[in-house]
Amino acid sequence: MITAADLLTVSYTVAGIAAVAAAAGMVVLRLLAARSVATSLTVVAAVTVAATLAGVVVISNEMFISRKDLDVVLTVVVIAGIAGFAVALLLGRRVAAASRLMLASVKEVGNGGKYHPPSTVLPAELAGLSAELEMAHGLLAEAWDRERTLEVSRRELVAWVSHDLRTPLAGLRAMAEALEDGVVTDWQTISRYHSQIREETDRLTLMIDDLFELSRIHAGALRLSRRVVGLCDLVGEALSSAEPLAQAKGVRLRGSAVPGLPVCVDTAEVGRALRNLVVNAIRHTPSDGAVEVLADQESGMATVSVSDSCGGIPAEHLPRVFDVAFRGETARTPVPGEGAGLGLSIARGIIEAHSGQIGVRNAGPGCQFVIRLPLASTAAAPTQPAAAGLFEG
Repeated sequence: MITAADLLTVSYTVAGIAAVAAAAGMVVLRLLAARSVATSLTVVAAVTVAATLAGVVVISNEMFISRKDLDVVLTVVVIAGIAGFAVALLLGRRVAAASRLMLASVKEVGNGGKYHPPSTVLPAELAGLSAELEMAHGLLAEAWDRERTLEVSRRELVAWVSHDLRTPLAGLRAMAEALEDGVVTDWQTISRYHSQIREETDRLTLMIDDLFELSRIHAGALRLSRRVVGLCDLVGEALSSAEPLAQAKGVRLRGSAVPGLPVCVDTAEVGRALRNLVVNAIRHTPSDGAVEVLADQESGMATVSVSDSCGGIPAEHLPRVFDVAFRGETARTPVPGEGAGLGLSIARGIIEAHSGQIGVRNAGPGCQFVIRLPLASTAAAPTQPAAAGLFEG
């Protein structure tokens, strides 16, 4: 009968053998750290079998087990060890094959620019790694596409702004030289030249202001001084500032707002975005046409829609409407009073900086731009008159 002392002796002996085998295995694994997973698994199986065999031999000598019984035990351990080696090799080969497939998929990224996970079933850890790689490469691909789009926009902006600047500058230079050389002497022409110089200077100033604002937006340097204000007030100010342009062009300008739409925004910046949309709508609406501005609430968001009578935007141009310097027209001749074609890009940057959204669609006789802004807390909201008709001119 095995006594407690015998069990204690067996435990100490087996623990010592296991510790020596484990230490030897760790040394071998460290030396073979750069080898494949299959090699590491084989070492683990070898350490297990060696520790078991050594333990059996030592314990059999300690307990005076017969040679016949020892041979039987050793045979069982060897067969079990062979099975363990086989399983370790198969598992190692499977993991190594899966790793090679993942490596091949990663190398293919350089050719197609996108990571495609292996079609075979991967172990859970490798499958998780593959999923993360796919997500990371997807984000990188989107960032790369955005960067390429921005680079194209920058090049177009440089080319278009250079054209838009060159034309008025040439006119300014010609008029200045005519005045300087005394070519123009009658007072009426001199007065007209002075007026044209002032108008062109104002337009160049507007273009430079737009460029500066857009550069701040792209650089993330747009400083917002937020306060709670009624959306009705912002829409009313935008309509009032755009009314002279609408009257000069013969465009009917109408606006209405649902009361009680408080938003926490930078009033100057959001007001600029609204004015850009309204002015853009007036410029593209023919005489006797109409521009309508509506402020409402939808799905917990404050919305402002600006509808014009421009005849609609071609479907292929809709995704590019907010791109830098996009005007949707082949002629690049500057229009008096018009900026560098950055109004919609600036509006998008301002609205997105307020955690809002801006979009465009064809609707009715023209197109409709829609702004969505988060509503502010009603507790801090200013009081507004419950007027449905905000403006009509």
